[in-house]
Amino acid sequence: MTETIEYEQFDQGAPINGAGDSQVDLSRLAEIPMELSVEIGRTHMTVGETLDLRVGSVVTLERLAGETADLLVNGSAIARGEVVVIDEQYGLRITEILDGQPDAATSSEREAEPRDERQPG
Repeated sequence: MTETIEYEQFDQGAPINGAGDSQVDLSRLAEIPMELSVEIGRTHMTVGETLDLRVGSVVTLERLAGETADLLVNGSAIARGEVVVIDEQYGLRITEILDGQPDAATSSEREAEPRDERQPG
């Protein structure tokens, strides 16, 4: 037996309860779990370089020390901030909220960064 599910159209610009206010009530979404993560940097490696990693290996990231880290929600950057330590745990102090399509801005900035194409020797 298959149950039919009806979905309500979500119109972001529609007024709420007939009021002239264009704000959307998102309170129904408040309990939905999301994965947040902090990315301090990335690098590109070959499969061979990855297989050569051992305990004590150092992986150099494409981000300089002191640069802001990205706050990701389900893999998409939504903010940037500085890494802090609070009661022996890492945290992120948000310094910038990204507007619009943050992945596009983050990707274009990363593409502009020079890459180290040297082969390990």
